[in-house]
Amino acid sequence: MTAITETSEVDDKKLGPAVRIEDLTVAYRTPAGELPAVSRINLELAPGSITGLVGESGSGKSTMALAMLNAVQTPGRITGGSIEIDGLGNVVSLSGKQLREARGGEIGYVFQAAQNSLNPLKTVGKQLLDLGRSHQVQDKRALVRQAKELLSRMGLSGERVLDSYQHELSGGMRQRVGIMLALVLNAHLLVLDEPTTALDMISQANILSIIRDVHAERGLTTLVVTHDIGVVAEVADRVAVMYGGRLVEQGPTTEVLKNPKHPYTWGLINAIPRLTGDPEVAQPLPGRPPTLGTIPKQGCVFRERCARYAAEPREDCETVDPAASEVAPGRLVACHPVAAGAPTAVQDAGEGA
Repeated sequence: MTAITETSEVDDKKLGPAVRIEDLTVAYRTPAGELPAVSRINLELAPGSITGLVGESGSGKSTMALAMLNAVQTPGRITGGSIEIDGLGNVVSLSGKQLREARGGEIGYVFQAAQNSLNPLKTVGKQLLDLGRSHQVQDKRALVRQAKELLSRMGLSGERVLDSYQHELSGGMRQRVGIMLALVLNAHLLVLDEPTTALDMISQANILSIIRDVHAERGLTTLVVTHDIGVVAEVADRVAVMYGGRLVEQGPTTEVLKNPKHPYTWGLINAIPRLTGDPEVAQPLPGRPPTLGTIPKQGCVFRERCARYAAEPREDCETVDPAASEVAPGRLVACHPVAAGAPTAVQDAGEGA
């Protein structure tokens, strides 16, 4: 049974749980056999931190986020690894009632495209009560009071929103409703999947401001999944860069964006259009990200799009999947040339200037 309590000063100062993801692999059954969409992921979320998970569409970000709820849908399944959350244990081993209570009660999840997670035939208020019933909440008035308080903090009229159907709300309002439903049961771990997708620039800025404020007020541990490096730069303490189901770079956001080590991270940053200066400076990454069936079975999954490999092919890039190595305190990079001490793309550019 879930107890709903009013947010207190003590609750505000309590930090969310630490999360340790170790050797996580998620595979999907296909006619060609089981193919990994997420492969041997290792990632830690510090208590009370915001971590950004960034990469192109199809890189495995949403699959990894769903795995944190142990909610990967058939034909996918978690085939290896663990997800340890303080106070919950290994989510991969949870099932039945324990797993239902963890979802929403301990882990809040805001789905990509908020309208997809709202029932068009019910008001937001009725969906809130359904959520309460599924978690055996006894005090429904306290639940509604908590929801209205959250909506008010996000600049919305709780009374109006709870009486509305999803089609009566704008995209930004629906996204805020998703955040409210994720947190109304006092979850301390929040996962947001593409929270700014399909929103105009003003709505994006509002949602990012809300994420920062609610995160700080509630002391959450937050994972923001996005393809937009600008979102990561705006809100995240640390960033993890994902490509082809692998984490290729991790580190403090400012350091990674200022001095990217992995060629893929450099390519993502270099593709961002500039507001000033020469527009030709921004260059798109060549080629396309791999699909589930075209991810290389050996070697570096990025090599076919890697400018460094094209200029200086290495045998280990073709035969050995690079492991993450610590190139500086808190900086992890999965790249053979970087591990061997080769200059980074930023250093190369500086030397050629």
